Parts: sequence; C-alpha cells; structure tokens
Amino acid sequence: MALTISPETVATDTIVAQLRAIEQLTRTEAQTARVRTAQAQTDAIRRELRQNADNADRRIERVVGALRDLDAAPDVITPAVSRVVTLVKSTLEQAQPVEEALLTDLTMEHQLLDRARYVRVLAERADLPGVRKLADDLVVAHTATVEWLTTTLAEEALGGPAKLAPTPLQRVAGGFAQAVTLPTRVAVQGVNRAVDGLVRARGQARDTVGAVTGTVARVGSGGREVVTAGRDAALRRAEQVADRDGADAVADAVRATRTDLGSLTAAELPIKDYDGLSGQAAGTALRKLTDPEQVRQVVAYEERNKNRSGVLAAGRDRFETLARELAER
Repeated sequence: MALTISPETVATDTIVAQLRAIEQLTRTEAQTARVRTAQAQTDAIRRELRQNADNADRRIERVVGALRDLDAAPDVITPAVSRVVTLVKSTLEQAQPVEEALLTDLTMEHQLLDRARYVRVLAERADLPGVRKLADDLVVAHTATVEWLTTTLAEEALGGPAKLAPTPLQRVAGGFAQAVTLPTRVAVQGVNRAVDGLVRARGQARDTVGAVTGTVARVGSGGREVVTAGRDAALRRAEQVADRDGADAVADAVRATRTDLGSLTAAELPIKDYDGLSGQAAGTALRKLTDPEQVRQVVAYEERNKNRSGVLAAGRDRFETLARELAER
C-alpha cells in the first residue's frame, strides 16, 4: 500500500523550512541594523536603528517559538551563520557606494517580506492560526522597513540630508565630496560639453571657461581647507560669469557646489527674510516648501550658519516626506 502524505503535512514541512530561512535572514537583519547605527546622521535615526535591531531580536524569538510549536529541532547553526554573513556583508559594503549597501538591505527586506507572505498562505492552508498571526505581523514589520529604506534611497538620490552617512571607504567608492570639493553629480562630461558649446559660440568663451573651471578646480583641490569668505566670493563670481556667458551646465555645477557648502546667501534662499525668522517660524516655512532642492538649500545654509536643531529637524522631516512622495509615484 502506497504511503499517502496529506497536503497539510506538506504545507507544515514547507512552513518549517521557510521559518528557518526567515530566522537566519532576521538575524542578519538585526546585526545589519546595529552596523548601520554607527552611520546614523542624527540621534533620532540612531535610536530608530537600535529599536529596529531590538524588534528584529523579538521577531527571532517568535519565529523560534513557532518552530518549537511545530516540533522542529532547535537550529544551533543559524546564529553562527548569520554572524558570518553579516561580517562578510558589511566588509564587502566598504568597497561599495552607500546606495549599493542600502539596495542590498532593501533586497533582503523584500525577501523577508515575500517569505512572510508565503508563510501566511501556507499557514492558512495548514490551519495554523498561530503561524498565520506571526506571518501577518512579519508582513507589517517588513513592509514598514521596505518603505523606510525606499525613502532613505530617495533622499540619497535627491542629494539631501540623508539618514545614513557613508563610511570613509564608501565616500571614496561613491565619489562623495568632502566639504569643499565638487559634488559627484557634476559630471566631467557635462563640463566638457559646456566648454565645447561655449568655444563654438564665440572665441572669448575660452577665457571665460578657463576662469570658471580654474575656480572649480581650486575648490576641488582644497579638500581640507577651512571654508573662507574668499572662496565663497570666488564661487559666486564664477556662477555669475557662467550665467552671463550662457554656460548653463557650468553655472548649475557651481551653484550645486555652493548649495552643498551652505554658502548661498540668505537673499538667495527660497524663504524670504530667512535670517530674521525665529526657529519656529523657520521650521514652519520649511514645511511649506515643495521642492527638495529648495529644502536642501535651506538645510545646508542653516547647518553652516545658525545650526538650530529644531529647524534642522524640520528640514530633514520635510525632505524625508518629499522623498517618500517621490519614491511612491
């Protein structure tokens, strides 16, 4: 007589396999969150990452409990494997731009989310309400983390006050500029195209572009110099010259550099009479901005000048909201 295995038994065996995979991934998730804590830009983000790690630990306990309820033998290998995986992951990330590390995190969270959804269906089929409740909670948790990472990547893409700072090696890998270097988005090809267009337009453009690119080069080479009024004046003049002669790409490049350095003047900010506003009024005005670039300009200016924590928090919150909206379109 042939041995018949019920669909419920097959589903239960699959649930055990999936829960083991979720356990291992969640251990890696928890340790990754602790690694990311060192990269947090603010105390609030640091606390959030620590809370994420603690929540992941609690999810691990629930997954282990569900496995015991299914009479699955305790897994003593997974914790060690997860530590190794996290060590290798964090080591390899040092040779990647920070956005690549975040994309790796996002991939892991999507896998956890998809496995939780799969377990939810399996639990429904096997009539395991406890596992179904666990799966529901996992879906909620990983959906929130996917949204958080997606927003963080959007902030990174917009060049704003991102939640995580790159490590020194990631700065090199991603071409992240130091305080007085040209931003990475100013591509050499774009400058070359602008130069070529100006040279073709009229002969005097060669001298103009030489002056502009010379200024930019001095900004880039002074990587660790103290920010000075002379440098700011030179950048303002470079932008004016580029604007006057139609070198839009060069003007945009210099403008972006000035924004990153926080060297725009108060009159150039999108908020009228900004310097005369109280912290509360400045925060309110920031929350009304709808252009991420404008928010970035004000935050950079605030960081360099008054550095009011409440205003900076309002700016970061507004930037996060705009980045999330952009990511969800």
